[in-house]
Amino acid sequence: MTRFRNPIYTAVTLAIMLAGILSGCIKNDIPYPRIQPNITSLKVENQSQAAQIDTINRMATVYLNEEADIYNVNVVECTLSDKATFVGDSIAGTIDLSQPRYYILSIYQEYVWTLKAVQNIARYLTVANQIGSSVIDVPGRRVIVTLPTTADLSKVKVLTAKLGSTGSTITPAIEGEYIDLTHPVTVTVTDYGRSADWTIYCEVTEATVTTVRADAWTNVAWVYGEAQEGRDNYIEYRRADASQWTRVPDAWMTVDGGSFHARIIHLESLTDYVARAVSGDETGAEIEFRTGANIQPPNADFENWWLNGKVWNPWAEDGVRFWDTGNKGATTLGSSNTQPSDDTPTGTGRSAKLETRFVGIGIVGKLAAGNIFAGEYVKTDGTNGILSFGREFSEHPTRLRGYYKYHSAPISSVTTGFTDLKDRPDTAVIWVALIDSPEPLEIRTNPANRQLFDPEASYVVAYGKFETGSDMEQWSPFEFELNYTATNREPRYLLIVGSASKYGDYFTGGNGSVLFLDDFELLYDY
Repeated sequence: MTRFRNPIYTAVTLAIMLAGILSGCIKNDIPYPRIQPNITSLKVENQSQAAQIDTINRMATVYLNEEADIYNVNVVECTLSDKATFVGDSIAGTIDLSQPRYYILSIYQEYVWTLKAVQNIARYLTVANQIGSSVIDVPGRRVIVTLPTTADLSKVKVLTAKLGSTGSTITPAIEGEYIDLTHPVTVTVTDYGRSADWTIYCEVTEATVTTVRADAWTNVAWVYGEAQEGRDNYIEYRRADASQWTRVPDAWMTVDGGSFHARIIHLESLTDYVARAVSGDETGAEIEFRTGANIQPPNADFENWWLNGKVWNPWAEDGVRFWDTGNKGATTLGSSNTQPSDDTPTGTGRSAKLETRFVGIGIVGKLAAGNIFAGEYVKTDGTNGILSFGREFSEHPTRLRGYYKYHSAPISSVTTGFTDLKDRPDTAVIWVALIDSPEPLEIRTNPANRQLFDPEASYVVAYGKFETGSDMEQWSPFEFELNYTATNREPRYLLIVGSASKYGDYFTGGNGSVLFLDDFELLYDY
């Protein structure tokens, strides 16, 4: 009897056989995805603060306290992003971080990461009758002190001396002793069993008082001087168009040996002043300076909004775009969670309503924290955001004040590292930073290449924040101070951020937390 084969079966069988024959001959030209492998956390012994992970420049920085031996740093923990591995040496064990180290990480392609350490050691050397502060040259291992022409250089008393980390020694011991500075003096500093020679030099000056510099802000100026220690040293100032000098009150003065400076407050903006250092009956050179402007962020009262599709934007349709939100990301799965509100402190106008929500369908989705920030939402990366934090700004505000209301919902969504916060009250945060990086700060919330703001980063000129985890049903004022890293650093960008959930960048917060904000104002005085 003749058998008839199913033609469909026969065709499929032939196709499978042909595929098997050709499989050894076909080249796989499908490219691997390009995924950057990242260091996600790093801990070492004797850290002074959390490590900074910069995924943009692929750099990890650890900060060491004085007790750390930078040549022998013990790594406690180093974690990598999903599927990332080290090629060759890994960050583990005891490593020498006196110089930057380089590591190769790989997922499908290889990337070079830099690991470096920052260690700030308090070094000082003071002598009797010194003018100003000693110059401590760490790379050159030298100290320069300045004395007046009347000083006996052959017999100079050393008041304090510390040229290494805590526990280091100086040989011969010079603290409390007399040294001959008619020629350079060499001492040996021993630290963690390693010794290095340092040289102490002396410079002689006829000037007994020097006005070093004036750092002018808007309603504040910082004026620095140097003179012989122990004399009546102070700063005085006047308007440029006035003749009478005003001595800075002692409460505004800070004295450190022969160095001193004044924080002059209550100055007029955009005004010319003159200041000088004074020591006894002698005065230093006069320094002229001009104060800055009182600049306020546009739409700081959050009056102007416009609706573009589902996305609420905190600016007028044809107005200045200073603020932005995460609404473009939230609306991929839901509606805008930062919107205008008619609920205001005065009962008129508008405010900003920031609501944390779980957006999605059923259990498919993620937490979106209500937020508003100075900058721009750049794009959505999957269900994550890429943001640009900062607007151009060069003034020196001292505080931010405004009004807020808050409802704190129990934390309902947590991610790795925040599981202990589950069911605790959510926390709202408002913060301000001034930075001097060449570009606005790129923020990424994707855990694979997360890049967030670090208040301890080197680019930070000033930072301050306000947090609350308590319900505030009525409008209430808030105000907080900005802490500057130095008085002479010039900001390039201003960052202002408000969020209904402090850890919203990590998709951790309470579904239903709501923060109202209104009437922000930068202050410029103390």
